[in-house]
Amino acid sequence: MKNRNNAGNKYQQYPLLIEQIVKDIDINKPLPEIVVITTYPPRQCGIATYSQDLIKALNNQYVESFSIKICALENKNEKHTYTDPDVKYILDTSEPESYIKLAKALNEDENIKIVLIQHEFGLFAESTKEFNEFIDAVQKPLTVVFHTVLPNPDEVFKANVQHILNRVDSLIVMTNNAADILVRDYIIDRSLITVIPHGTHLVPHSDKNNLKAKYGYQGKTILSTFGLLSSGKSIETTLEALPQVIEKNPDVLFLIIGKTHPTVFLHEGETYRDSLVQKINELGLENHVAFINKYVPLPELLEYLQMTDIYLFTSKDPNQAVSGTFSYALSCGCAIVSTPIPHAREVLAGDTGITFDFGNSPQLAAAINKLLVDDTLRETMVLNGLHKIIHTAWENSAVDHAILLEQTAGNAIKLHYRNPEVNLNHIKAMTTDFGMLQFSKLNKPDKASGYTVDDNARALIAMCQYYKKYKDESVLPYINTYLSYIEYCHMKDGRFINYVDLDKNFTEQNNNENLEDSSGRAMWALGYLISVANILPTEYVQRAEAMFQNSLSLTKGIYSTRAMAFVIKGLYYYNRTIKDDDTIIYIKLFADRMVQMYRHEKEDNWHWFESYLTYANSVLPEALLLCYTITGEEVYKDIAKESMDFLLDVIFDENSIKVVPNDGWYFKGQEDKKRYGEQPIDVAYTIMALRKFHDIFKEEKYLTKMEMAFNWFLGNNHLQQIIYNPCTGGCFDGLEQHNVNLNQGAESTLSYLMARLTITKYFGNPDQIYFRRKLKNTITKHLEKF
Repeated sequence: MKNRNNAGNKYQQYPLLIEQIVKDIDINKPLPEIVVITTYPPRQCGIATYSQDLIKALNNQYVESFSIKICALENKNEKHTYTDPDVKYILDTSEPESYIKLAKALNEDENIKIVLIQHEFGLFAESTKEFNEFIDAVQKPLTVVFHTVLPNPDEVFKANVQHILNRVDSLIVMTNNAADILVRDYIIDRSLITVIPHGTHLVPHSDKNNLKAKYGYQGKTILSTFGLLSSGKSIETTLEALPQVIEKNPDVLFLIIGKTHPTVFLHEGETYRDSLVQKINELGLENHVAFINKYVPLPELLEYLQMTDIYLFTSKDPNQAVSGTFSYALSCGCAIVSTPIPHAREVLAGDTGITFDFGNSPQLAAAINKLLVDDTLRETMVLNGLHKIIHTAWENSAVDHAILLEQTAGNAIKLHYRNPEVNLNHIKAMTTDFGMLQFSKLNKPDKASGYTVDDNARALIAMCQYYKKYKDESVLPYINTYLSYIEYCHMKDGRFINYVDLDKNFTEQNNNENLEDSSGRAMWALGYLISVANILPTEYVQRAEAMFQNSLSLTKGIYSTRAMAFVIKGLYYYNRTIKDDDTIIYIKLFADRMVQMYRHEKEDNWHWFESYLTYANSVLPEALLLCYTITGEEVYKDIAKESMDFLLDVIFDENSIKVVPNDGWYFKGQEDKKRYGEQPIDVAYTIMALRKFHDIFKEEKYLTKMEMAFNWFLGNNHLQQIIYNPCTGGCFDGLEQHNVNLNQGAESTLSYLMARLTITKYFGNPDQIYFRRKLKNTITKHLEKF
């Protein structure tokens, strides 16, 4: 009786508990704050643009993780009015009192969890002492980004830098060379330095000729350089090289893009630009040089760079550690000729570009002519440059910064990825009137690769998923195209042919490969279309049903594990609309085969259907679970859960997914799982299976892993790089050991879309994700008290 009374008293406390929980999960509670001290637009300088791009990328990449506020740097000569509401503070580096006030404000705000300073020596040149006192006074974790690192410092300069190094909690530089200088000349432990390259923009790589026509440069070979103009750009080096270039390439046009640097203009006016105009006239280059004399908006700038054939970087400062202009040109697919600044030496090594000596116009002319005469070399350099520069995309830079800031802030910041908007652009670009092409080179559809049932079946499923969610009638013609392709490959005897070339011929490849998986995928796609019959044109459904029924009897001869699983998925969806005894017969036929395979292979530490894990592993337990939902047979449910949990233990760690890669399957008894070559399709299939397991078992772990797996596309992988390209709507083809495969083929792009649409049910609204997570964590914390 006593225990029972105690229990009653305990439960009487629940109203107070609920009240406390509601108080603790106040959705209006401010997010942890990151303060970025930097120049900022409308101030026109490279660091201001850099910071704006980085902050935008961080806010786009994460949701309900942090709030970024800006402290804008000014001085007596640079005063601005800021329209961005996130500009919370202003630091006037000409006023010592401004440093004192800012330190006080930062220290008194408990919600500020970290301060990030974008450091360039010129920004604090007139107040070095006050700056050093300021960073000592700030009682928050401090991260500094060094935009310049000078080698061979004198003792005074070295002491100043070492003061900063001794204070910071983490340090960012943009090149390995800069890190090496700090270790060698400033005596800092290399492990304390994080290299995060200057960010770049993902671009769609539009057709150069179309862009040239848009801007009136048809038939021209475009050389360009851009940035705020000053004598340090050494543009005269290019002008003096042009006569030798024009002699062999008379269609050359050199674009000088950008206005004069505001600080230079303040002190010198247009003296430097006038000197360039004079040299142009002296050399007779009036028809071969054009000034774009303005601060060019980003979209326009990226188009100028995409139409550029060769980008020229002629800075005469050997200590310039990094150049944002150089990085942007690489990401836009420009061949590069550059002076040997450290950044160029790092990035252009290995047939990625050409370097020439500072101020050496004959060398520059020879390099330009070499590239213009050799299209293959130029294209090779462009592709190599893109592969080297993709990891510096602002999306990847945001991931690297966020992870470092989270660590530096002592986990006061918790990162939650933001789900990108659904983007069908690349899928539509990959689709012809006949079907969806198989491969792409970067984001350019590769027509020579032809078509497959595999990809058009996936496309049919994905577009039906999309139409079911959004009721966007513009995709109905695409659904019809993919269905028509499957009809083209559907033989009268019920067989499916997989490979078709650009001329609509069945290829020899069909005779050399087992087509069971392709047939299974076709059945899955047809079944899924039939499952949404109530929203699709009747004619589509009738065509799909006719093919499904014609091919069903042939599936009895399928013994490939994955092919059986795909057919099961087709039967499961077919059964949603059409109930018949044959469905149950076939479901049980395939399910019993899978059970028999499982029992044959199962051992104490191996709960799987085969003696190895290969591709599309998660479809096997998912298919068996679907058999349970239709038949109610408990053995299907039990084996499905046991095998799925086994698979999850193999491919997940505490924080991320690492699917079985294509460079080596995972065999029974194998210990080393550190292989590479992860494919988007395997991550997507895992997400789809996890959703079904959560639907049936209602276990939170499946939901958590589903979100974790989707974040693989967004940067939560071993390279901390995005796999989905939000610029094109395409998905990169694979994650290798050291790089991402930049081609955006049909399989990877459709796999991403299916994954994105699958998680919409649970994670469609970022605010709901955050609220659900806070609610769960807060309730758990309070219930532990009981």
